Amino acid sequence: MGKRVLVIGQGGREHALVWKLAQSPSVAKIYAAPGNPGIARLAECVDISVNDIDQLLQLARDREIDLTVVGPEAPLMEGIVDRFNREGLLIFGPTAAAARIEGSKIFTKELLQKYHIPTASFRVCENMDQARAYIRACADKGLSVVVKADGLAAGKGVVVARNQEEALQAVHDMLEAGTFGEAGRKVVVEECLQGEEVSLFVLADGRHHLSLCSAQDHKRIFDNDEGPNTGGMGAYTYPTVYTPELHRQVEDTIIKPVLRAMEAEGYPYQGVLYAGLMITTRGPMVLEFNARFGDPEAQVVLPMIKGDLVPLLEGAARGSLDQLAVEMEPGTCVGVVLASGGYPGGFEKGKVISGLDRLDEDTLVFHAGTREENGSLLTNGGRVLTVVGRGNTIGQALDRVYREVEKIHFDKMHFRRDIGFRALEGENR
Repeated sequence: MGKRVLVIGQGGREHALVWKLAQSPSVAKIYAAPGNPGIARLAECVDISVNDIDQLLQLARDREIDLTVVGPEAPLMEGIVDRFNREGLLIFGPTAAAARIEGSKIFTKELLQKYHIPTASFRVCENMDQARAYIRACADKGLSVVVKADGLAAGKGVVVARNQEEALQAVHDMLEAGTFGEAGRKVVVEECLQGEEVSLFVLADGRHHLSLCSAQDHKRIFDNDEGPNTGGMGAYTYPTVYTPELHRQVEDTIIKPVLRAMEAEGYPYQGVLYAGLMITTRGPMVLEFNARFGDPEAQVVLPMIKGDLVPLLEGAARGSLDQLAVEMEPGTCVGVVLASGGYPGGFEKGKVISGLDRLDEDTLVFHAGTREENGSLLTNGGRVLTVVGRGNTIGQALDRVYREVEKIHFDKMHFRRDIGFRALEGENR
């Protein structure tokens, strides 16, 4: 009898997880809570919120789930893994204590400092006087700063300040105006690192790890990295700046040390660790860690994993990754996010989506903000779909994905036309 798997979440990342898990020969049935219309083509969707841990636990018991996979960060911070572990149910993800590596910027910065893991210089500030003094000290050294709310702020709690005034305004908004509530009661003010950003995804079992592949996402809404930040407008694998030599350096100076540090502190890390890195002239440095797959990075990283994902997730959850290996597919993947007009600000929902039936057979489309109504697929969020194309080269993958994007339509559809531009420049050099 095959395994029953539960995936928690409703976005493009979770659709990609379900898509990959559905290919496993060991899986007989997949449930998703709450899921989306794309996921519903591969799994049985159950209308339970990602934060309703009691109901999710009951679902896992009632359906005799063999493995639960947590997509978003919120239930991890709320202790879903701890609850499932106490019930003897196998679940992929970090405990609430270990998930603080994403949930608290202060926890992470102090951990990195204590264990001499390369990151930007910083100061924890609880009031305007502390922040003002540090911001001025950085300015005297010719350094710009980044202001970060300590806790989770829906991806909006980081301000890259262009000058002292912007930095002080960001601190005021967080500490005094309460823009992010409890998440902004304390802030981290840190040196703004210069270089190129890269994300590395690794599976960890508390002591051992397996590296997947690197990726680079595009946060800004408009081409040429202009406009406000979003949840991510596209991503691609294997950025050219991230060489094999650099990967070995990252493993030795960042990944292995942080996993040892978490174990030494009594919070062994199990799950996927997303390392947000800045490649600087001083070498790779940590910008942040996330306790889950990124979105839209998951949509391009998961298709690159060769073979069965289930043993890898089980190995991480059981502490047996040292007995396993992972192999990545050749070539590369590019994902382009199709967003509602107006995103990341106000946008309308309920626009009819057409053209998906015209796509090439090997094109991947992962749903995020969609819903079905009277037989029609409609927009239901800011980021609506991620279209993914594969190729032997970045140029080939880009040609394929943009050719497919042009076949899709909904009113006021917006997408970036320069995803992967840095890699394409490197490939053409």
